[in-house]
Amino acid sequence: MIKTLLHYINVNRWRLVRVSKHNFLMYCSVFVGLIAGLSAVLLKYLVHFMEDLSRNISAHLPYHYSYIFLPALGILFTVAYQHLINRDQIQKGIGTLIYIIKRNKSNVKFNNVYSHLITSSLTVGFGGSSGLEAPIVSTGAAIGSNTGRFFKLSPYHKTVLMAAGASAGIAAVFNSPIAGVLFSLEILLGEISISTFIPLLIASATGVVVAKVLYSRQLFHLVTEGWVMTALPFYILLGLLCGWVAIYIGKVAEHLEKGIFKKQNRYVRAALGGLILGLIILIFPPLLGEGYHYLQEALNGNINVLKEESLFGSYMEHRWVMAGFIAALVFMKIVAAGITLGSGGNGGTFAPTMFTGAFLGLFVAYVVNQTGLVHLNTSNFIAVGMAGALSGVLHAPLTAIFLIAEITGGYVLFIPLMIVSAISYIISRLSNPHNMYWQGLIHEKNVYPGQDDEMLNSIELSKLISRDYLTLTKEQPISELFKVLADTNINVFAVLSPEHELQGVLWLDEVRKVLYNPSLPADATIADIMVMPPAIVDYDQSAQDVMQLFDTVDAWRLPVMRDDRFVGFISKSALLNQYRDAMVKQHKQSDLFHQQ
Repeated sequence: MIKTLLHYINVNRWRLVRVSKHNFLMYCSVFVGLIAGLSAVLLKYLVHFMEDLSRNISAHLPYHYSYIFLPALGILFTVAYQHLINRDQIQKGIGTLIYIIKRNKSNVKFNNVYSHLITSSLTVGFGGSSGLEAPIVSTGAAIGSNTGRFFKLSPYHKTVLMAAGASAGIAAVFNSPIAGVLFSLEILLGEISISTFIPLLIASATGVVVAKVLYSRQLFHLVTEGWVMTALPFYILLGLLCGWVAIYIGKVAEHLEKGIFKKQNRYVRAALGGLILGLIILIFPPLLGEGYHYLQEALNGNINVLKEESLFGSYMEHRWVMAGFIAALVFMKIVAAGITLGSGGNGGTFAPTMFTGAFLGLFVAYVVNQTGLVHLNTSNFIAVGMAGALSGVLHAPLTAIFLIAEITGGYVLFIPLMIVSAISYIISRLSNPHNMYWQGLIHEKNVYPGQDDEMLNSIELSKLISRDYLTLTKEQPISELFKVLADTNINVFAVLSPEHELQGVLWLDEVRKVLYNPSLPADATIADIMVMPPAIVDYDQSAQDVMQLFDTVDAWRLPVMRDDRFVGFISKSALLNQYRDAMVKQHKQSDLFHQQ
């Protein structure tokens, strides 16, 4: 313990003396990208190990019926780990990461470095219908945050490293460095600047290199072809459908992910939810796990794979039954994902969204091809459908376009990708101006996009409290107030009880007319002219909350209480001045190439 502490002190002393801040941030970005890339590779191997274990279990049972209990088993293992080993310390979801950046100075608990790898591999490896993208984003962000905490970096630099870890995780999973960077910029940070772009790019590239060296499998193979003008109206149609489906995904995910069987304990909830999920997967086998195997086969043009393992495979020889089955997959994937997460599993809706968009594109191409009006390239529509769904759900069109272009090799599809992603994004935004991650933060945490929470939360409210005040009692005659006014230029007074409790305040500007009113009784006391303040600030409130309080009550000075005792006044002007200083400080921190 002592050696570790001494080593920690020496490392920090060395880097403060020998390395400039912007260079050190670059070194940290390489380190974060390396560890996040290794974590992504480890997660892939863990999932494959769990999947092999599931297949071994299935080998001793009628194959289809093992689907009923395997997802429940994985979710139960996940819940047990979170409860008994992790002690409910895991911080799930990309929305939680945004909240941590906004309100918790980018401090992620250390156990999140490894907990998501274990729990998501258990959930998805045993057939839970969710994705690994949110867990690897959370893992990468935890690596970045804890690296910043270890070296005592500022909240701004910890935020950059969090985004760098998330970028590296996404890039390593999908082999898509540009999409990894854009994901963090559009979703986590909400801004694009050179100061943040470069560390993210370094981490993302590092993560991809690590994944390529240690993991040879490719998520999807090059299958797309160039697009033709005759298909343009159907791409527009697909964009419209993607927008409407994105709205559907957002509403279903919002309700199911909050939890099912809420009156039951966690283990009963996991078992019941897992069994319902198993029954759904029994009917729709492509919903098992991430579903990427079926997606790749569909990209290859082999839609007959959907008949395999299906209890209704013989009926799917009819083309319109097949079309109905594909349409059902579009609507059921997000239901299965919501049940997986709502019953206690760990994963995300990123992969289910891609799956949904892919099969929506397959549905459009398949139905149009069956009519004989025109022949559409099925693989192209599958790839473009993935981008459309992601763009609408995440409200991140750039991420969607570059991700699908990179993982499918579909650079020749840039125009259809742009058209479908833009249409889907517009329709989704018209329905809801915020993506699914911000929706929960706004309604449950009172956190909004565009708020400068980081700068406000860097302000220490205790340093802004003015303790230079004069107190009065409500029994004092007004004549004593005149004597006090002659010796001070203070224009606000606290009226306190003997126990130092606030009973009222005197705003000199507001009571001036009353003081010189001839109708005021000669024996008038402070109680006759004091007023209650429009609001009271708690000593432990955040600067963000206090600023909102000032705006709500339209006041410039408010009293501060601590444990029901008056401690002083805080002014809005002092808070604004401190905010300005914090803004200047952050600007200097973000200007990497001018740091010494």
